[in-house]
Amino acid sequence: MKVTFGALVVTAGVCGLLSFALLATSLGTDYWFIIETRNMSDFEDMSSHSGLWSVNEMHGAIVVLLPLSLVLLLFGGICGLVSSLARSPVLLTATASYFFICLLTLCGASLYIIYSYQALDETERLVGQEDLAYIHTSFGWSLGLAWLSYGLEVVTSALLLV
Repeated sequence: MKVTFGALVVTAGVCGLLSFALLATSLGTDYWFIIETRNMSDFEDMSSHSGLWSVNEMHGAIVVLLPLSLVLLLFGGICGLVSSLARSPVLLTATASYFFICLLTLCGASLYIIYSYQALDETERLVGQEDLAYIHTSFGWSLGLAWLSYGLEVVTSALLLV
């Protein structure tokens, strides 16, 4: 089965657009971290979820990295469109390399996970191990969308390299 230049570029473009849409959606939602309590009267009203926009010290780096990644995805998409219209293998290779090099989505999501574990350690220190047993924490679907976006960035890059 022979795959044409146009089919590869269109598929890469669709993957790039999906990546952009998923990252934009994840940035706009507040389900990055979920906290649920279990039958403890003192913590009855603490069940909640949080997103990126409640900024504190380390969290600030994440709030910068992920929107910057979104802007770079847009720039990469424009470069990919120009490269495909020019039918230039050199420009397509440069665009594919650009997508591989742009690891800000990966860095931002990884930093968020590190931050969340540090926050959990701090919570354990404040409330104690016994009370922490009544609190269940997990990562939400917004973080999952950011990871899917990163995966699609890699797929886009691989398709442009082919």
